Amino acid sequence: MTEIILDDRAAGILAGVEQLLWIDGRATEASTGEWRDVRNPARRGEVIGRVPAAGVEDVDRAVAAARRAFPDWRSAHFTGRAKALLAIADDIEAEAEKFAQLTALDTGNALRSQARPEVTTLVSLFRYFAGVAGEAKGVTLPAGDQQLQYTRREPLGVVACILPWNSPLMIAAFKVPAALAAGNTVILKAADDAPLTIQYLAQVCQRHVPAGVVNSLTGRGSVIGNALSTHPGVDKVSFTGSTEVGRGVAAQASERLAHLSLELGGKNPSIVFPDAVEDEGILDGLMLSSRFARQGQSCTAGSRLFLHEDIYDEMLEKLAGRLGAMVVGDPLDEATDMGAVINQSQFDQISGFLEDGRNHPDLTTVLGGSAPTEGPLTEGFYHVPTIFGGARNDFRLAQEEIFGPVLVAIKWKDVDEVIQMANESHYGLAAYVWTHDLDNALNTAHRIESGWVQVNQGGGQVVGQSYGGYKQSGMGREASLEGMLEGFTQIKQINVKLRG
Repeated sequence: MTEIILDDRAAGILAGVEQLLWIDGRATEASTGEWRDVRNPARRGEVIGRVPAAGVEDVDRAVAAARRAFPDWRSAHFTGRAKALLAIADDIEAEAEKFAQLTALDTGNALRSQARPEVTTLVSLFRYFAGVAGEAKGVTLPAGDQQLQYTRREPLGVVACILPWNSPLMIAAFKVPAALAAGNTVILKAADDAPLTIQYLAQVCQRHVPAGVVNSLTGRGSVIGNALSTHPGVDKVSFTGSTEVGRGVAAQASERLAHLSLELGGKNPSIVFPDAVEDEGILDGLMLSSRFARQGQSCTAGSRLFLHEDIYDEMLEKLAGRLGAMVVGDPLDEATDMGAVINQSQFDQISGFLEDGRNHPDLTTVLGGSAPTEGPLTEGFYHVPTIFGGARNDFRLAQEEIFGPVLVAIKWKDVDEVIQMANESHYGLAAYVWTHDLDNALNTAHRIESGWVQVNQGGGQVVGQSYGGYKQSGMGREASLEGMLEGFTQIKQINVKLRG
């Protein structure tokens, strides 16, 4: 392996960057004997480590291990599972800075604004699901003196969690502790482009759960992702990623009628009413909802900005000033607000959208519009915050998920019109409404076709909230008690005739 020399900030986290698979409680190389390089988005894909390129045989080994571990894990008292989750949370918290720095290096997400909050969410969700582990319970039915009728909530079995590269730890937090709390065993499939933190999470889990309860694989999604989706020993597939790939996962899982949940793409509306301009905090909220702190690489990014015509010019000017002041740079630098996009392919895809925006006769480049062509930012996959004005809702940039730091601003006048435009999308994941008129706020929130609506705030997912999408943004819910019960348990009805 080529020797890698990075600056001092990365040196402390690169010890042991060569991660292995975790199968049946043991670190192991892939049966293929092959490895995949892990590359640094902030250094134009410079190699920073490697992970095994698992094959179908490794999937079989992981499934067999998870199936062997399942009976004892499901039969354990819920307090035992809760204790394990709390211990995992404590260990992650004790190593929070290592997790955060490794995440920044792995994904290109800025350490201060994104990576550390992601680790905090991971810890919080392990503790939350430890606290609700005992809620996976059934009910008794009033059926007369000679009948005992009751239900049991039972775990599904082996759960395959297929993870994305944009926020791997946070998405793992939505899936893993919920599945474990309910009594399932887990196989993680780390994203090809950001596997390091997931493998380290799996390593921490081994300290507190029996062998085979948590397994983790790295390698090509087209190989091991497909193998997990089609494997007869996998009872549930929980996938987060693009809508296009999600369709393929759904088709594969449906062939054998496996349980399935999908959290997919979004092209989310952010609707600003005229009175919102009086709120000094709206700019902070719009910056949060745009998800530029994650380079716009978020399925909940409010990337369609609907501004009322009375405040359109004023809000665009103010927002451009704030976004233009964001510090774009090295993810490991404490001063950085926005880091690098994940890889060359994503960089090129965003560049293509920017070119379309610059060349469109009706669009105005309010801010940004092209990648840096000189200076230190050319050393990595960096884009800068961009706003295009003058858009219509049917423009390509307003309908397709860019997954980059790009806002398209659309002028509106009538409430019914803007709600119709907001709903004219095959996505329906998140939405944002900005107004201090209670009627406008609630009526708009209720009429928008979206699984998650925020009013006068733009933050990320809250521990315990039911998170998921409408339409082609997915199916199922996560990060909540409802998500655990609906996504990781099944109901068994039991009827008993009693002697009179």
